[in-house]
Amino acid sequence: MKLWFAAVVAAFVLVFGITPGTAQAGDGFAHHVVFHVDDNDKAKMNIALNNAANVIKYYEGKSQKVQVEIVAYGPGLHMLRDDTSPVKQRIEMFAMDYDTVGFAACGNTITGMTKKEGAAPPLIKSDNVKVVPSGVVQLMTRQDQGWHYIRP
Repeated sequence: MKLWFAAVVAAFVLVFGITPGTAQAGDGFAHHVVFHVDDNDKAKMNIALNNAANVIKYYEGKSQKVQVEIVAYGPGLHMLRDDTSPVKQRIEMFAMDYDTVGFAACGNTITGMTKKEGAAPPLIKSDNVKVVPSGVVQLMTRQDQGWHYIRP
Protein backbone atom coordinates (compact mmCIF):
# COMPACT_ATOMS: atom_id res chain seq x y z
CA MET A 1 0.00 0.00 0.00
CA LYS A 2 2.82 2.41 0.88
CA LEU A 3 4.61 1.58 -2.36
CA TRP A 4 1.42 2.31 -4.34
CA PHE A 5 1.02 5.70 -2.62
CA ALA A 6 4.66 6.58 -3.29
CA ALA A 7 4.18 5.71 -6.97
CA VAL A 8 1.12 7.95 -7.20
CA VAL A 9 2.96 10.87 -5.57
CA ALA A 10 5.96 10.35 -7.88
CA ALA A 11 3.68 10.31 -10.92
CA PHE A 12 1.99 13.49 -9.70
CA VAL A 13 5.37 15.20 -9.35
CA LEU A 14 6.51 14.05 -12.80
CA VAL A 15 3.29 15.09 -14.55
CA PHE A 16 2.63 18.38 -12.78
CA GLY A 17 6.09 19.32 -11.53
CA ILE A 18 4.80 20.05 -8.03
CA THR A 19 4.07 18.16 -4.88
CA PRO A 20 0.77 18.28 -3.01
CA GLY A 21 0.64 21.22 -0.63
CA THR A 22 3.05 23.50 -2.49
CA ALA A 23 0.44 25.92 -3.81
CA GLN A 24 1.87 28.67 -1.59
CA ALA A 25 5.47 28.19 -2.67
CA GLY A 26 7.21 31.43 -3.43
CA ASP A 27 5.13 33.61 -1.10
CA GLY A 28 8.01 34.00 1.36
CA PHE A 29 6.57 31.65 3.98
CA ALA A 30 8.04 28.23 4.71
CA HIS A 31 4.85 27.11 6.45
CA HIS A 32 1.11 27.90 6.50
CA VAL A 33 -1.38 26.94 9.21
CA VAL A 34 -5.07 27.67 9.67
CA PHE A 35 -6.84 27.35 13.02
CA HIS A 36 -10.56 26.68 13.38
CA VAL A 37 -12.64 28.37 16.13
CA ASP A 38 -16.38 27.72 16.20
CA ASP A 39 -17.14 27.75 19.95
CA ASN A 40 -17.85 30.76 22.15
CA ASP A 41 -15.43 29.37 24.70
CA LYS A 42 -12.67 31.58 26.09
CA ALA A 43 -10.50 28.57 26.92
CA LYS A 44 -10.64 27.24 23.34
CA MET A 45 -9.97 30.71 21.94
CA ASN A 46 -6.92 31.00 24.17
CA ILE A 47 -5.74 27.55 23.11
CA ALA A 48 -5.93 28.64 19.46
CA LEU A 49 -3.98 31.82 20.25
CA ASN A 50 -1.42 29.89 22.33
CA ASN A 51 -0.99 27.34 19.54
CA ALA A 52 -0.50 30.12 16.99
CA ALA A 53 2.09 31.87 19.15
CA ASN A 54 3.91 28.60 19.81
CA VAL A 55 4.05 27.72 16.11
CA ILE A 56 5.40 31.16 15.24
CA LYS A 57 8.05 31.04 18.00
CA TYR A 58 9.10 27.52 17.02
CA TYR A 59 9.71 28.44 13.40
CA GLU A 60 11.29 31.78 14.28
CA GLY A 61 13.82 29.71 16.25
CA LYS A 62 14.60 27.91 12.99
CA SER A 63 14.72 31.21 11.05
CA GLN A 64 11.61 30.22 9.09
CA LYS A 65 8.48 32.26 8.51
CA VAL A 66 5.02 30.84 9.08
CA GLN A 67 1.75 32.37 7.95
CA VAL A 68 -1.11 31.83 10.41
CA GLU A 69 -4.83 32.38 9.97
CA ILE A 70 -7.50 31.90 12.63
CA VAL A 71 -10.97 31.39 11.15
CA ALA A 72 -13.94 32.13 13.43
CA TYR A 73 -17.54 31.27 12.61
CA GLY A 74 -20.79 30.36 14.34
CA PRO A 75 -20.57 31.00 18.08
CA GLY A 76 -16.79 31.28 17.64
CA LEU A 77 -17.28 34.64 15.93
CA HIS A 78 -17.50 36.16 19.41
CA MET A 79 -13.71 35.80 19.41
CA LEU A 80 -13.56 38.64 16.86
CA ARG A 81 -16.48 40.76 18.10
CA ASP A 82 -15.45 44.11 19.53
CA ASP A 83 -18.30 44.04 22.05
CA THR A 84 -18.21 40.44 23.30
CA SER A 85 -14.73 39.00 22.69
CA PRO A 86 -13.27 37.44 25.81
CA VAL A 87 -9.82 37.59 24.16
CA LYS A 88 -9.98 41.05 22.58
CA GLN A 89 -6.84 42.34 24.29
CA ARG A 90 -4.84 39.28 23.21
CA ILE A 91 -5.97 39.72 19.61
CA GLU A 92 -4.94 43.38 19.70
CA MET A 93 -1.54 42.31 21.06
CA PHE A 94 -1.23 39.66 18.33
CA ALA A 95 -1.78 42.37 15.72
CA MET A 96 1.15 44.29 17.20
CA ASP A 97 3.44 41.33 17.89
CA TYR A 98 2.81 39.06 14.90
CA ASP A 99 2.42 40.55 11.46
CA THR A 100 2.03 37.09 9.92
CA VAL A 101 -1.23 36.31 11.77
CA GLY A 102 -4.62 37.02 10.24
CA PHE A 103 -8.12 36.54 11.58
CA ALA A 104 -11.02 35.62 9.28
CA ALA A 105 -14.59 36.39 10.38
CA CYS A 106 -17.37 34.41 8.70
CA GLY A 107 -19.68 36.55 6.58
CA ASN A 108 -22.50 34.01 6.87
CA THR A 109 -22.35 34.21 10.65
CA ILE A 110 -22.28 38.00 10.52
CA THR A 111 -25.41 37.94 8.33
CA GLY A 112 -27.18 35.64 10.79
CA MET A 113 -26.20 37.72 13.81
CA THR A 114 -27.28 40.90 12.01
CA LYS A 115 -30.76 39.46 11.38
CA LYS A 116 -31.06 38.24 14.96
CA GLU A 117 -29.69 41.38 16.65
CA GLY A 118 -30.99 44.00 14.22
CA ALA A 119 -27.52 45.40 13.57
CA ALA A 120 -24.23 44.10 12.28
CA PRO A 121 -21.98 42.82 15.06
CA PRO A 122 -18.99 45.12 15.51
CA LEU A 123 -15.67 43.44 14.80
CA ILE A 124 -12.37 44.20 16.48
CA LYS A 125 -10.77 47.05 14.55
CA SER A 126 -7.51 45.72 13.19
CA ASP A 127 -5.89 45.30 9.81
CA ASN A 128 -5.42 41.65 10.83
CA VAL A 129 -9.21 41.01 10.99
CA LYS A 130 -11.02 40.51 7.71
CA VAL A 131 -14.44 39.22 6.69
CA VAL A 132 -14.62 36.19 4.41
CA PRO A 133 -17.84 35.02 2.72
CA SER A 134 -17.91 31.69 4.61
CA GLY A 135 -15.76 30.42 7.44
CA VAL A 136 -16.18 26.79 6.39
CA VAL A 137 -15.31 27.58 2.78
CA GLN A 138 -12.27 29.56 3.99
CA LEU A 139 -11.05 26.49 5.88
CA MET A 140 -11.60 24.33 2.80
CA THR A 141 -9.82 26.83 0.57
CA ARG A 142 -6.80 27.00 2.85
CA GLN A 143 -6.60 23.20 2.98
CA ASP A 144 -6.88 23.06 -0.83
CA GLN A 145 -3.95 25.49 -0.92
CA GLY A 146 -1.85 23.12 1.19
CA TRP A 147 -2.23 24.84 4.57
CA HIS A 148 -2.06 22.71 7.69
CA TYR A 149 -5.40 22.57 9.50
CA ILE A 150 -5.66 22.66 13.30
CA ARG A 151 -8.77 22.55 15.44
CA PRO A 152 -7.83 23.19 19.07
